[in-house]
Amino acid sequence: MTNFIKTGALLAALTAVFVIVGFLIGGKGGMIVALLMAVAINTVAYWFSADMLLRAYGARKVTRASDPQLYGLVADLAARAALPMPQVYLIDSPQPNAFATGRNPSNAAVAVTTGLLQILTRQEVAGVIGHELAHVRNYDTLIMTVAASVAGAIATLADPRFVFGNGARDEHGHSEGPGLIGGLLLIILAPLAAALVQMAISRTREYEADRGGADICGQPVWLAAALTKIHQGARQIPNPAAEARPSTAHLFIINPLQGGRMSELFSTHPPTTERVRRLHLMAGTIGASEIARLARATATPNSGPAVRLRSRF
Repeated sequence: MTNFIKTGALLAALTAVFVIVGFLIGGKGGMIVALLMAVAINTVAYWFSADMLLRAYGARKVTRASDPQLYGLVADLAARAALPMPQVYLIDSPQPNAFATGRNPSNAAVAVTTGLLQILTRQEVAGVIGHELAHVRNYDTLIMTVAASVAGAIATLADPRFVFGNGARDEHGHSEGPGLIGGLLLIILAPLAAALVQMAISRTREYEADRGGADICGQPVWLAAALTKIHQGARQIPNPAAEARPSTAHLFIINPLQGGRMSELFSTHPPTTERVRRLHLMAGTIGASEIARLARATATPNSGPAVRLRSRF
């Protein structure tokens, strides 16, 4: 319950950032408009964001007939998690990754990339699916999708065309805009504040989903191995669709964006090394030498060949 309270407070903070940006751009009128927009955005996100997200990534629906291995694996794990069968989607992307979406367990969807199925074993895919089903069970799919929608709106509102193109004035004829210096700070700081809140929301939920996913698949080391491979693949293989929609990065099991050290510093995900370490602690398979090996395995390579894809799991 504590995590839900914390997450609710962070979502409220994200909405507050949006309203404050509206006030700084357009004064009281801008604040009211931003508040109404926030309500509208949250309403749309609740009902339609899952479909919009899946369409944005070109996901295609998987059935038992079209892909019996993947569909059957998700069905088995959903039964273990005592969840309704989610819809299953496949995204044509060489980057190994996955996410879940949907406003509740009865309207959930799990999406994986073709790259993930090529590079992971069946057991590792089970660990990933278990992680995503844990998000569904914890209602993270709604929370994180709403956060993505509001953060994206903040980035749009902080666009220079809105900040400097606003002509709102008070009753005395004075501009209600932030001015040149204030406008520049707003353009830089508003998206940063939104990103930091998103980061806090995602990091809170990822550890919980790792723990729940390990429980659902039954083997923490499966998920640990999958996270290591996905981390390496995501660092080497770009995901153009995600790069075009950075506000959705926190939905993926591993950050899909490529931005070097700064990207790692402000990543929406906890450090992969720490996630893997915790999973090995759950399994009772870790010692000092293992921690050092994990640090090397999840280190971002400076260069080298792309991840070698394997046959389908």
